[in-house]
Amino acid sequence: MSTAREAVSGGVGDSVATDGVQADEVSRESSQAESTPESAPVTVDAQAVDTHSGSSAQPAPPTASAPTLTDRLAAIALQTRPLQVQHSGPVQRVDRPRVPAANIRRTIGDTDLSVHPLALGCSVFGWTTDGDTAMAILDRHWALGGNLLDTADSYAAGRSEVLIGSWMRTRGVRDDMVISTKIGRNRDNPGLSPRSIVGAVHASLERLGTDHIDLLHFHFDDLDVPLEESLGAVEMLIRSGEVRYLAASNFTAERLMEARVLAANGLPRFVALETPYNLMNRVSFESSLALVTRAQELAVMPYFALAHGFLTGKYHSKSDLTDTIRAGRASAYLNRTGLKVLGTVERIAEDHGVAPSSIALAWLLARAGVVAPVASASRPEQVDALVAAGSVLLGRADMVDLDRVSA
Repeated sequence: MSTAREAVSGGVGDSVATDGVQADEVSRESSQAESTPESAPVTVDAQAVDTHSGSSAQPAPPTASAPTLTDRLAAIALQTRPLQVQHSGPVQRVDRPRVPAANIRRTIGDTDLSVHPLALGCSVFGWTTDGDTAMAILDRHWALGGNLLDTADSYAAGRSEVLIGSWMRTRGVRDDMVISTKIGRNRDNPGLSPRSIVGAVHASLERLGTDHIDLLHFHFDDLDVPLEESLGAVEMLIRSGEVRYLAASNFTAERLMEARVLAANGLPRFVALETPYNLMNRVSFESSLALVTRAQELAVMPYFALAHGFLTGKYHSKSDLTDTIRAGRASAYLNRTGLKVLGTVERIAEDHGVAPSSIALAWLLARAGVVAPVASASRPEQVDALVAAGSVLLGRADMVDLDRVSA
């Protein structure tokens, strides 16, 4: 597969917010990619030829012209060099056990990405979850039929992507997985300028140990960069095969509409949106965002799907809170309204014989446009309840009760 640098040299035609972290966790940011050096300008010598006499003519004096977006993208691709990350360990192909969840699939928008309806959030890998535990979690997710992994170049300073890459290599399962990663918050490739986008993608590819990213998200909008330039950089990466599809994260309805107008003029379009959405926080999505995602047929991937762990049933009073970031955020729901919602979730979970988290995720999966909520696990045994959500069929009475209590 050709890289963006090869595609260009071969003649390709002319705000930081902590809520951006996926799966009920908050991740720390630090640098992980090498700096990109400045390259010398490239000049081309040409000699004009008199077509009538066949003799050489003096070259015309050079005229100054502003570089086009394509010219600038080409220069960036030539300058950017990915990290050198070693993925060690023998390759051992893992056969997926035959379980009912293995056959449950949904399609992301109008793409060919067929995924299990639970995106395993990997923000804790390499941060609060060590490497061995992360591998065990990934093994369990795989064994239960999962195939969609959600990460970002800023999670644990890139360590999350490295662990995912090592797991895919040692298990020999890259072709069976759908990798969703986000860019724009890495300290070495900040924002959504063409230079940052190309540099971030090359660094992520190296850490993941793969030659393509299935679903690339803009982690946050960047109002300092024209959206046309950001989309133009991704267009080059799609042409080179390094990115398959583009998605948004934390974009407003207005910016999604602006992006669709640009896509109508030939630039890449968003196929999915990651946004905060759960039983405790419905208003932020169920307004203009819901209307736009439905009109554009975007696949919705809700994060904070379990309300920072509150909807797992772990927290019923302040005495249940531990000294963690997630517990601190969950404490905001320890009020009359929150406990009524949790009580309803737990009652329905008991009726279905599943964990409360399965019901909270199943409610999301029953909402229009939702394809795969993002949720994380800190231990392998927690994965079962997450994956089980895809098999839960909530009745009409269940949905009415959940809608009413969370309204």
